[in-house]
Amino acid sequence: MRVKVLSRNPDDYVRETKLDLQRVPRNYDPALHPFEVAREYTRALNATKLERVFAKPFLSSLDGHRDGVNCMAKHPKSLSTVLSGACDGEVKIWNLTKRQCIRTIQAHEGFVRGMCARFCGTSFFTVGDDKTVKQWKMDSPEYGEEEEPIHTILGKTVYTGIDHHWKEPVFATCGHQVDIWDEQRTSPKCSLTWGFDSISSVKFNPIETYLLGSCASDRNIVLYDMRKSTPLKKVILNMRTNTLCWNPMEAFIFTAANEDYNLYTFDMRFLDSPVMVHMDHVSAVLDVDYSPTGKEFVSASFDKSIRIFPVDKGHSREVYHTKRMQHVITVKWTSDNKYILCGSDEMNIRLWKANASEKLGVLAPREKAAMNYNQKLKEKFQFHPQIRRIAQHRHLPKSIYCQIKEQRIMREARRRKELNRRKHSKPGSVPFVSERKKHIVAVVK
Repeated sequence: MRVKVLSRNPDDYVRETKLDLQRVPRNYDPALHPFEVAREYTRALNATKLERVFAKPFLSSLDGHRDGVNCMAKHPKSLSTVLSGACDGEVKIWNLTKRQCIRTIQAHEGFVRGMCARFCGTSFFTVGDDKTVKQWKMDSPEYGEEEEPIHTILGKTVYTGIDHHWKEPVFATCGHQVDIWDEQRTSPKCSLTWGFDSISSVKFNPIETYLLGSCASDRNIVLYDMRKSTPLKKVILNMRTNTLCWNPMEAFIFTAANEDYNLYTFDMRFLDSPVMVHMDHVSAVLDVDYSPTGKEFVSASFDKSIRIFPVDKGHSREVYHTKRMQHVITVKWTSDNKYILCGSDEMNIRLWKANASEKLGVLAPREKAAMNYNQKLKEKFQFHPQIRRIAQHRHLPKSIYCQIKEQRIMREARRRKELNRRKHSKPGSVPFVSERKKHIVAVVK
């Protein structure tokens, strides 16, 4: 006679100690769980709502400047140190952990136009309206010592920007031309020009460190090779580019902040059309900075807001603003990928979370698991209308909201005009021009 016996392994359901969590058996057979999708949808909806509830990105404001903040620089070795330069020639070094100023230097007469830290983090460079380039020690002077620069270089014209090489004692300045300097010399080792106009910013490539990019006020973006001592090529846009930033993960990708309210991501090998046009701002974009992962960047605009864009998307995923914040001049993404700093006209530096609803501090393993599970659910149901509506909703200041509406009407009118022109013209006489190519005037090699 055969007798059926239930056999259970106690290891599958008995806790080892009474502090352990009870094990819950899971059967993944879809036939046994006919309402799994409905249940997951409800969880995704709740997770999306909670994300918006906990989205409080603003952390603190660093007060102390007596004029508008014009430029900022990150310390290459210390996450908690950031430098800022103001329109009255004052430079401040901040400790982000304590959220206070640890040192103030009266560096220049007039604006501090640009600043950058040396790759080793021992010193930093500033340029100003007084036609000087100054190198300063990062550490405070000893007791009884004067606050003096290590080196001062007096130039012939005003310098509008500066950037340091990522690995060598070389830095570049820009004004009416791009100058490459050796730290040990008082005259540039080479000067790079292409046409005659004022150049607003210059940036070294973080990967291919001998490459530079610069933006000029004659609407050009020019790329240079330091080994050749000659310009490589340039792209001319419809309007002036204020600054550019290289992607720290892909050597040939850079993003340019333009006066026509857009940002353009280019592949330097194919400048005929941008890889992506990012359009959400309603006024000139003044600064841009990449996250250390290279997947997102943050932009600062004259419309009193900052926006976070994914590299491969045309619209921003996040917009930050406060009632008191005026025109945002400069913006930086910290090297640990957690925070964003922005400096604006009304003398404040603001500290924001890069991920608005992220919980700061140590996460318990269960919290981390729940967070990852919710994230996957949100990704799974992201295109469902209800979830998409909640996830994309942002409160905007009335001025920005009205301008977005106005621009939408203008865009629609232009599209309608083009359709009518094409309809009443000879077939083929009005060519189709893609949105990406509309803004490019020419590429010169």
